[in-house]
Amino acid sequence: MNLDDTLHQIDDIKAKLDTAPPFNEVELGRIRENFMINFTYNSNAIEGNSLTLRETALVVLEDLTISKKPLKDHFEAIGHQQAFDYIVDLSKSNEDLSERVIKEIHALVLMNVPEHKGKYRESSVIILGADDIPPHPSVVPSEMERLLNEYKSDTRHPVVKIADFHINFERIHPFADGNGRTGSLFLNLDLIKAGYAPINVKFTDRDLYIDCFTDYNKVGNSSKFIEMVAKYELEELTTAYTNAIEKEAVQELRQKGIQVDLEGFKKYMAEKRKNEDNKPASPATSTKHRADTQYKRW
Repeated sequence: MNLDDTLHQIDDIKAKLDTAPPFNEVELGRIRENFMINFTYNSNAIEGNSLTLRETALVVLEDLTISKKPLKDHFEAIGHQQAFDYIVDLSKSNEDLSERVIKEIHALVLMNVPEHKGKYRESSVIILGADDIPPHPSVVPSEMERLLNEYKSDTRHPVVKIADFHINFERIHPFADGNGRTGSLFLNLDLIKAGYAPINVKFTDRDLYIDCFTDYNKVGNSSKFIEMVAKYELEELTTAYTNAIEKEAVQELRQKGIQVDLEGFKKYMAEKRKNEDNKPASPATSTKHRADTQYKRW
């Protein structure tokens, strides 16, 4: 499937989700918490954090210390969790992505590194495995200003535009550490603000993730990364759509006083999904990507 087809599917599913019954606060809380734990684990694991998924949950939810695991890894989990909570709160405002927002996200990600948190790097860096050398620290502020101005005027599909911004941000590598995690967080911030789902790049896809940046650094081609982000977005929206349809099906059966076993529910769901998939998307949401129609998940 090419990128245009993927984007069309993304917006078709989003349009249907925008008109689906909303999740209640308890359901939303469970969805957010589950995503936050998985997102925190995978983002940190990609960067070398040794905490497992279960250990990450224990650290951020139970405030436990894991025996024989570095204290640094605990701070990375807590910092990422706090940064995620920050972007969820920020997504409810109309504030544009800015240098201040990016630095505030970074300050939470590197909460235990006071000399670097929220500050652009002051020395040159080399990215392991990359042929391209990030810009000299003296031009980082102007490079970031240029990138943000270009982003504000970018009229492409939100998924394409934010993915392209992310990979350009990584090329600049404005911070001494924490660039990847910061980039993933502001990527999700603007996806949520545009009414899409946040994505969670899996640790198992680490090699593909790195290959995307290698390709970009070698030939300046961001298409592989954009396609990866779009694929993840489609998966997240498809899962949310399935959950919404299942909830609606349960409500319908209970309202009708019908009791079915698991196989009966699966058959009911299959028929309902078939009918829903055949419905045309609402023109109000399918013909243009809109930031004012969130699908009631975040």
